[in-house]
Amino acid sequence: MAVISPLPVPKAQRGDVYVTGELAARACGAPDHEGEKHALQDLANCMIDSPAEVLPRLVRTAMRLTGGSSSGLSLFEPDEGDGVFRWACLHGTLAPFESALTPRNDSPCGVTLDQNAPVLAQHPEIIYDWISDENIIVPEVLLVPLHVTAEEPLGTLWIVAPETGHFNANHSRLAADLAKFAGIAIRMTRGEERLRTELEQQQLLAKEMSHRLKNLFAITDGMIHGSARGAETTGQMASALSGRLHALARAHALVQRDVMAISDVRRADLHELLTAIVQVHEYGGETRFAIEGPVVECGDHATNALALVIHELGTNAAKYGALTADSGQVSIRWRAEADRVVLEWRETGGPAVTGAPATSGFGNRLVARTIEQQLGGTISYDWRDTGLEVAIDIPADQLAR
Repeated sequence: MAVISPLPVPKAQRGDVYVTGELAARACGAPDHEGEKHALQDLANCMIDSPAEVLPRLVRTAMRLTGGSSSGLSLFEPDEGDGVFRWACLHGTLAPFESALTPRNDSPCGVTLDQNAPVLAQHPEIIYDWISDENIIVPEVLLVPLHVTAEEPLGTLWIVAPETGHFNANHSRLAADLAKFAGIAIRMTRGEERLRTELEQQQLLAKEMSHRLKNLFAITDGMIHGSARGAETTGQMASALSGRLHALARAHALVQRDVMAISDVRRADLHELLTAIVQVHEYGGETRFAIEGPVVECGDHATNALALVIHELGTNAAKYGALTADSGQVSIRWRAEADRVVLEWRETGGPAVTGAPATSGFGNRLVARTIEQQLGGTISYDWRDTGLEVAIDIPADQLAR
């Protein structure tokens, strides 16, 4: 269902559509308190046993208890304009419109949020083209605001009647009670999702920490042996090893997830960032890295992500690639292309490469996830005979974050 811009509606015409005052004037039968109690108990049990089913069941319950022909939730979503409502958990005749979008300021749902009170409308298709354009006939619709907290409502619970004159004050009260229950269900569901996400994040961080510790031990072992080969005295070895360990500490600090760990490079130049990361591998009296490219400023988010990626590539080169040989070299060059930055990592002078590894380790998956999810870019590997080549393509605006 397309979202269209609001159109001015004559007040007299709107008055013919919005008839909320009739709710109090219409005759009401005796409320079915027993039926309502059993319905709420059923929803409460569902929330415990099957939380994901609570909202669909609540919508069906609202339709059944009020004698409606269709029902659903309209949840507000901010966007560049005034926002939209997304239809969710639809039941009955309008079920085919699940996930449809309707305009915030040109809909009965918007009126309900503005009034923050139950609203009754008859034949809203008279004044809303987006309804009539879909050949939808709405004899009468009852809408109540949906709250998750005490703040402004985030949407509505609505029920469509099969004919005009159907809803009364009892229906409005019942719908409002169910909307309160829906708000609790949404809050609990969101809390459960947030907890699940946090637990998954903790597990990921634990895996990353284990992976990094293994890398740190591997690099330190290589540094000790490298320092021993190039030193004539224990003092020279201690001095060289101390400098390399300090460089390793700085490289490790730059790959922490907490941006406070990189507070000294809050707006890092890409060249300076890369130099700091690879410095840990610069020993033996010769420069092993050629770093070249135009000035590119990186914000905190990009600095953290790129530091992790380059640190991982350097670690792999020191463990398996070009940096395992004294003559090994790594070239890191980047260029700006329109609204993107392309960075190329090229290894030479190391052991012959026989092809891509049979399996992808956690480190490679971590690099791919960082480039794709945190920076919105792409990464590709080319396992040449002369050494690994990696191409990283990142949107320029992501580097500024």
